[in-house]
Amino acid sequence: MAHKKAGGSTRNGRDSNPKMRGVKAYGGQKVTPGNIIVRQVGTRIHPGKGVSMGRDFTIFAITEGVVKFANFTHKRKIVSVLPA
Repeated sequence: MAHKKAGGSTRNGRDSNPKMRGVKAYGGQKVTPGNIIVRQVGTRIHPGKGVSMGRDFTIFAITEGVVKFANFTHKRKIVSVLPA
């Protein structure tokens, strides 16, 4: 007799690590330079004035001010940091 266990549940033991994506600073919140505003995959939200985008599509503040989200077109959203 072969001594091999049934391999049903042993195929399931993998899961990816959480990526902690989403909006980190909402509209009306104060931010300082370097604060992350949005962590995303692709350009779901585009950068506006006072923000920049990292190579992993993270949008972060480059000036001090208040976060403002706006619709740029009917499909595209932008986020800006306006001086307080």
